Amino acid sequence: MNNIVDEIKKLKEERNAVILAHYYVDGAIQDIADYLGDSYYLSKIAVDCPQDVIVFAGVEFMGESAKLLSPNKTVLMPDSEADCPMAHMVDEYFIARMREKYEDLCVVCYINSTAEIKTMADVCVTSSNAKRIVEALPNKNILFIPDQNLGKHIAKIIPDKNFVFCNGYCPTHYRIKVEDIQKAKQLHPGAPVLIHPECRPECVALADYAGSTSGIIDYATNDQEHDEFIVVTEVGVIHEMEKRNPGKKFYPATDKLICPNMKKNTLEKIRDCLKNNTNQVILDDEFMVKAKKPLERMHELAK
Repeated sequence: MNNIVDEIKKLKEERNAVILAHYYVDGAIQDIADYLGDSYYLSKIAVDCPQDVIVFAGVEFMGESAKLLSPNKTVLMPDSEADCPMAHMVDEYFIARMREKYEDLCVVCYINSTAEIKTMADVCVTSSNAKRIVEALPNKNILFIPDQNLGKHIAKIIPDKNFVFCNGYCPTHYRIKVEDIQKAKQLHPGAPVLIHPECRPECVALADYAGSTSGIIDYATNDQEHDEFIVVTEVGVIHEMEKRNPGKKFYPATDKLICPNMKKNTLEKIRDCLKNNTNQVILDDEFMVKAKKPLERMHELAK
């Protein structure tokens, strides 16, 4: 492994490249990343980083978002088939129908969506800024796409707005059921349950804290009362939680919490895409102008 890490470091210098990694990729990749974070943080880094080449260890929509925000940079994906199924769970026809049905509709698009869907949205959000951005919108009617579970979580927090949803969901988070959390609580009595709001509402209702991956990490780090936690999101996040909190223990609610697409990223693939300039994110210029607007509005409203 050390040889591959050394190769990656050398290639990074030669290419003037930066590696961005999401918390859900393997720990070995998290350890060599220049920047590690959730979707919102990494989208900001994509704008601000000075390097010419971005290697995005994540899934397709993340690489697309980086390209939209930094069109003059080369964006490489370690694995071109690492995709997010939820990103494809809404279509143009559904959005058009909802725009006809509801006046003053704002299409709020979770960043976990395709670049094509972003061209039809008014603003993007992430799990860490969705509440803040939806509250800032003047619109009463909100079409929240594609994740119905995160949308329902935000709707519960902001009851004065009218939310409309599609049937999108994260397959990994959707695998979690109430009985999985109940069993974990029996095994680890007293341990707070930290959950991602992409999980089913009835599961979120059992949690002590619901929030983004970065929010989950921060909660566990700042909690001075507990030294054990039940983690209900993709298991990759536990790597960073353990690094930041060597005296605490973290238990995944179940062994089902593995995203097969995030795990397609490997050190070997990072080295190869840097070496061969493969798996470039290529988007049409005119298309990028449209798709970039809701991302830019997100950053503007999130300030």
